Amino acid sequence: MSEAVIDDVVAVLPPLLQSLEALGFVARHFHPPSFDRVMQAAGQPDEDLSAVRPRLANWPAEFANLKRSLETASDAALAAFGGLRAVQAGQGDITLAFRALRQLPRAEEALYPLAAKFPPVSRFFLNPELCEDADLLARLAGPAVEATGILHDHNEPKSRGGFSLYVPEYYTADCTWPLVMALHGGSGNGHGFLWRWLRDARSLGAILVTPTAMGSTWALMGEDADTQNLSRILDSVRSRFNIDSKRLLLTGMSDGGTFSYVTGLERDSPFTHLAPVAATFHPLMAEIADADRLRGLPIHIVHGALDWMFPVQTARQTRDLLTAAGADVTYREIDNLSHCYPREMNAEILQWLAASG
Repeated sequence: MSEAVIDDVVAVLPPLLQSLEALGFVARHFHPPSFDRVMQAAGQPDEDLSAVRPRLANWPAEFANLKRSLETASDAALAAFGGLRAVQAGQGDITLAFRALRQLPRAEEALYPLAAKFPPVSRFFLNPELCEDADLLARLAGPAVEATGILHDHNEPKSRGGFSLYVPEYYTADCTWPLVMALHGGSGNGHGFLWRWLRDARSLGAILVTPTAMGSTWALMGEDADTQNLSRILDSVRSRFNIDSKRLLLTGMSDGGTFSYVTGLERDSPFTHLAPVAATFHPLMAEIADADRLRGLPIHIVHGALDWMFPVQTARQTRDLLTAAGADVTYREIDNLSHCYPREMNAEILQWLAASG
């Protein structure tokens, strides 16, 4: 690699990674009444990124793939900050902020291929406490095992019914692996939701599946086409990888969390553990659920005290109903969490998955 290109990469990567971390902070702490405060706390790393973005122009053709990754990730990060700052300036309502944050997974997807070549990028896609873990770093330093990494099966944005898959690059078939199936929120898709969990699956060693609902959201009312599709997807993944049959986690955010209850409480559900996040739950669901299925079923509930869509009282009631029905409930209520995804909980959920059952 030429010295000029190396200099450009060294100039661009730090503000790009700082911008993505800041966007992750905004996504985690997003709460409409506190929007200005959250934006102030996020800082202005995008200004530094904008200043060095021109350095990516006019690179030699041999570095086209590297250039494309950095450009796409940088432009998505800058577009996200542009949308957020427009809302902050009163140029749009809060729904535009949600749209702006959709750029974050696009940036992460563009950047991820560089993790194998650039240690700072690899560390970005690891849990902070494991960035210096010698065993993990050694596993990641080796060549990727065939058919691992990120795979998409009919799951491009705006498609329905497909799934995305992440298999740690250090996968080996001589041991069993926990599986996490994570369901996106309403109007979302599995292609983007993959990035809410990839860092933890990569750090802690789990196979991650993120399906997309058959309809505009999960089948919470009316005909249920999603349960059968999730079973199909699970069977497909289990046929290709050595999955731990006692560590099959179904989780999800918002509508995805609610649907993890709907399908996960069915008598014949293959999932061994449920972990709904920011979900709602109707008391009738506990009454009609199969009593044998509920008895001892490990359920990990995560909810924010500031949730404006599904008030926290709903989660507390759900905890009490499921506990009374015999489920083994772990309940985490997070004081500073609104209706957002608390990515910091993923590691705890994976540890709970490993310890229970």
